[in-house]
Amino acid sequence: MRTLRAFFNEAHAPLMLRDLRSALETAGTVAVPGAAGFTVGAIGLGATALASTDALRPYWLEVWLIAAAAGAVAGALMLGERRSRGQLLAAAAVKLFARLLPSLFVGAVLTVVLWRAGVVHAIPGVWLLLYGCALIHASAVATRGLAILGALFAALALAAFGLPESQQLAILGLGFGELHILHAVVTLRTGVD
Repeated sequence: MRTLRAFFNEAHAPLMLRDLRSALETAGTVAVPGAAGFTVGAIGLGATALASTDALRPYWLEVWLIAAAAGAVAGALMLGERRSRGQLLAAAAVKLFARLLPSLFVGAVLTVVLWRAGVVHAIPGVWLLLYGCALIHASAVATRGLAILGALFAALALAAFGLPESQQLAILGLGFGELHILHAVVTLRTGVD
């Protein structure tokens, strides 16, 4: 005669395995909220507008560096809000940041190198390219939409390298402003982060 414990283990083992598998899959992926795209996109469009004014055009790099810091803080806060819902989601958010940071660090280093060398017109293309690479790399622990967004940033970077200096601010706005907002709209419409 089977004991109650044996019956319980046999009947619930498949369910427990399914729940464990689901929890592990959740720990491996993180969804980027659409609101983050809107916020970061608005910051990018604001930076473009500010840096395009006659008074701030000579300081476009400083304006964009402030915008980058504001966008990073806003994105981290929004992911942190989601992360606080559970420990497994927290682990996935840490994985996402770990995949973003190497390319962003390289972008920061190259910004200083290009600025010191007087090749400032190449900075927007470098930023777009490395941010695109960061998104593609981060998509391994996020959604496919992030990889598509990264590929669009990389393609935009290639265009930026061929544009004259006078159009560099516009292409930054197109990438960090409009592409983020477009991604947010698609995310909210499809319900897939």
